Amino acid sequence: MSGLNLAQQEAVNYLHGPCLVLAGAGSGKTRVITHKIARLIQAGLEGKRIAAITFTNKAAAEMRERAKALIGREAKDLLICTFHALGVRMMRQDGQVLGLKPQFSILDADDVTGILKDAGGTTDAATARSWQWTISAWKNSGLNAAQALAQAKDDNERVIATIMQRYEERLTAYQSVDFDDLIGMPLKLLRDFPEVREKWQKHLGHVLVDEYQDTNATQYELLKLMVGERGRFTAVGDDDQSIYGWRGATLDNLRKLPQDFPTLKVIKLEQNYRSTSAILRAANNVIQPNPKLFPKTLFSELGEGEPVRVVDCDNEEHEAERAVARIQSIRANGLGKEWKDFAILYRANHQARVLEQALRKAQIPYKVSGGQSFFDRAEIRDLCAWLRLWVNNDDDPAFLRAVTTPKRGIGHQTLGSLGVFASQYKLSLFEALFSSSLPSVLNARALGSLQEFGRFVNDLEYRARHTSGAEDAKTFLADWLKDIGYEKHLYDGEENEKVAAARWTNVLEFCDWMAGRCGGQIDDAAGVATATERKTLLEVAQTIALLSTISEREKDQNVVTLSTLHASKGLEWPHVVLAGVVEGMLPFKPDEDAPADSLLQRIQEERRLMYVGITRAQRSLVVSWSKKRKKGREMVAAQPSRFIAEMALDKATVKEDPREKLKALRAEFAKKSAEAAAAAAAASNAP
Repeated sequence: MSGLNLAQQEAVNYLHGPCLVLAGAGSGKTRVITHKIARLIQAGLEGKRIAAITFTNKAAAEMRERAKALIGREAKDLLICTFHALGVRMMRQDGQVLGLKPQFSILDADDVTGILKDAGGTTDAATARSWQWTISAWKNSGLNAAQALAQAKDDNERVIATIMQRYEERLTAYQSVDFDDLIGMPLKLLRDFPEVREKWQKHLGHVLVDEYQDTNATQYELLKLMVGERGRFTAVGDDDQSIYGWRGATLDNLRKLPQDFPTLKVIKLEQNYRSTSAILRAANNVIQPNPKLFPKTLFSELGEGEPVRVVDCDNEEHEAERAVARIQSIRANGLGKEWKDFAILYRANHQARVLEQALRKAQIPYKVSGGQSFFDRAEIRDLCAWLRLWVNNDDDPAFLRAVTTPKRGIGHQTLGSLGVFASQYKLSLFEALFSSSLPSVLNARALGSLQEFGRFVNDLEYRARHTSGAEDAKTFLADWLKDIGYEKHLYDGEENEKVAAARWTNVLEFCDWMAGRCGGQIDDAAGVATATERKTLLEVAQTIALLSTISEREKDQNVVTLSTLHASKGLEWPHVVLAGVVEGMLPFKPDEDAPADSLLQRIQEERRLMYVGITRAQRSLVVSWSKKRKKGREMVAAQPSRFIAEMALDKATVKEDPREKLKALRAEFAKKSAEAAAAAAAASNAP
């Protein structure tokens, strides 16, 4: 406890009732959560009866490591996971009362889009994704298809509610759930089945919820049912950092806590351990106009620090050049030793393009945080589903994706009958193909198509088990793609031929990569091909679950980070440039036809987004805007964001002297020349 301030100690020591910890940016909330877990164990609560819930796997992993370092071996019994992972655990144990087998399948976003395209009778993925967003919003509000139809506001919503009904029927038939069901179904479990609710309330002695301000309506109801009337929970969050209203998060959950739990203890963490006073003053000023549920003011003991600078630029290219010059200047002055000390943040993904160009021109290494991984592309996930099925025939999500991609004349009714049969006999979908009882529920044509697919998969598995070496693997993969008609599938599914060609190129690149691994070549963390022992294609396929980690190699690289403000939440850097801070971008231009209260809420959330951006900076912050910006093919005049004035800086605009920029560039060049000369001298003196 000696390392905690008084407010943190109070939060850690309050054990026997509902507790809300208002943790301002950089105030050490994860430290409080892990220390409170240790305190609960010290007070006699078994580790297995403590649940700590957060919103990302990365945050859960970090919390688990910190708990392990603090508690030791007892940390292994803790339940530290995301809301969705907790939902999976509850449904694996008790989902049978809802008609789900323990081995139910969890569909990813691409799987959902495919099913919705079929349910809605469209080939347009964008249309299916728009339905998906609407259905997800309804589910996060606790509505099923029938309720959504009853509350539909117009013909479009009535159509989507009807499609949702068909979609739900398919999920039931396939023994599958989507991401939203991982919250909605556990809520139904606890709400409608008292014996299940009592079991979990008895099991969970204390629940801690991180990032509480990001919870949606169904997550709050789930929390209430988990903790019951005793209310032994700790909610840790910050109303000033609620920036996910567009995906269902609601501040109403903070408003409801004191009403639903009258004995709620509210503790504020206001000391910031991240940023200087100058940065925090700008943040406090920006957020001040928003209404306060629980007023607080951040403060720091790290000193005043460098003033926050506001830079006006001629256009977006000029703005990008100035951001690069800022980074070079700090590096030249020795204040930023590594590239990873820097981040450039912006409101929307498209703003990264001009920044990337400027960084490449200056030969500065960078990464775009939150960009799509190669292994997240739909075409690569299609192929990975086939490979997963070779390795594990019981992988139902992989089976559903492979049997329908490309289409092979097996419709949803056939798959629905197969799903019901498999559930009845407690078989995987693949196992069910060869059951002697299956002909009793399927006609001869449907049965023949399914069994032909099953035999084809078995043949591919056998051949993959006996294929090794790069050339043989390459030939095998090419034959396989031809047999399933995947190239034709891509071109038939895209209206734009260039997009289809790019996706096919990705497929060929993936196959070359797989073949290289079979031939004894594998990319190491530096991206260099190194020699390893030869493997069969099936052995390579067995590593398919690890493929996504390849795309995360950049996390340890010494590079400048480009990131949207939403993706930057929870992160920090010594030096931050907040770019593109103009009206229409930050705050984002709202729908002017929306009701007045909706517009006001939107501006308040955008203000919180600005607050999040400011509080990512530790030592220095530059806020920049351009007098002109590109809109479509035209250049339009731009105005500085209202949030710049709200920062209430002593010097609203700092004009940068071009001579300072030139001086920084010369210093950077001289430094590189000196390093090159030293390296050359060392090489010449080597024995």
